[in-house]
Amino acid sequence: MSMSYNFIKFTCKKEDICSAISNVSKAVSQKSPIAALEGIKVRLEDNSLELTGYDLEIGIITSIDCTSECSGENECRGEWILNSRLFSEITRRMPSEYISYEIDENLNMKIFGGQAEYQISAISAQEYPAIPEFENDRGVSVSQTVLKSMIDQSNYAVSLNDSKPVLTGELFDIENGSFNMVAVDGFRLAIRHEKQSSQENFYFVVPSKALLEASRLLKDDAEKECEIFVNTKHVVFSVNGCRIFARLLEGDFVKYKNSIPNTFKTEITVNTRELIHCLERCSLILSEKNKAPVKCCFENDQIRVSCRTAVGSFDDAVPAQISGENIVIGFNNKFLLDSLRAADSDLVKIQMNEPNKAVKIIPPDGDSFTFIIMPIQIRG
Repeated sequence: MSMSYNFIKFTCKKEDICSAISNVSKAVSQKSPIAALEGIKVRLEDNSLELTGYDLEIGIITSIDCTSECSGENECRGEWILNSRLFSEITRRMPSEYISYEIDENLNMKIFGGQAEYQISAISAQEYPAIPEFENDRGVSVSQTVLKSMIDQSNYAVSLNDSKPVLTGELFDIENGSFNMVAVDGFRLAIRHEKQSSQENFYFVVPSKALLEASRLLKDDAEKECEIFVNTKHVVFSVNGCRIFARLLEGDFVKYKNSIPNTFKTEITVNTRELIHCLERCSLILSEKNKAPVKCCFENDQIRVSCRTAVGSFDDAVPAQISGENIVIGFNNKFLLDSLRAADSDLVKIQMNEPNKAVKIIPPDGDSFTFIIMPIQIRG
């Protein structure tokens, strides 16, 4: 953008701009061959200041109020890129309630607060990659509380392996008044279910990073819903004054409904926290170097948990209601713990068939979540 004015000055409340910088900086690239992506794009239009962070995969945009003035007869508008770390640290450490920023036509920026004054260099906004154009044509609104719990209860099962990129995100499957959010990594599957009044059907996969940023901005006590807009390539979450946009993941997602066992030979009802505490005690003898399956023996109305590694051995039991056949089964301790920690109910039901068949964890009532774990073979 060519700048014919001598200077533009804008003043913000420190609390507002610190919060805005914190929100958008989560999408700023930490290390990029494009220097502009390591910065925050700042766009002033009269008394509104828009901040953008974008790493080519996800972006976050937010706006705050400010007061602006400029020299000459020019309009108070312009856009620049500021180094994210420097912009954040300077703003955060300013000693005053209000902070003023003044920039000249050579992209020299002065920052004032109290008696403190900095001078730093900005970069031309022309170097910033174009943000994807987006028409808010197809979308759905979800309660912030509901969406936050759906993300937090399913994201643990997202794949960390890039060999199948589509599994590094979560599926949004919205159809006939039903909303499933699904994560799968080949060893476990997490489905978080809610009713949804949407008139349209949706089926798209959102990168895990974008969902975690959305979860961070969602508020449990918010009255306004989160609006989600989607087209063939991108998704936008509009929440609490921020817009998070991300490129959708392409590829064939797992046909997850086929992976859910419909019958079981053994069903256990157990106190969630008691079993979590037992498995946490077991984890003390487990590590990356010392791996071993956790042996769970389901009989006599208890779950006996045992494990042996090079560090030592562990044995414990928790009471449970068991119906059906007795069974001994091996688990990856972390996978079982992740599922139980994601459950938001005091009790869980664990359903299983054979020692080598998928195990299903569900709430005692309703269908808000379904967690599937593949067992591990126990030798000897």
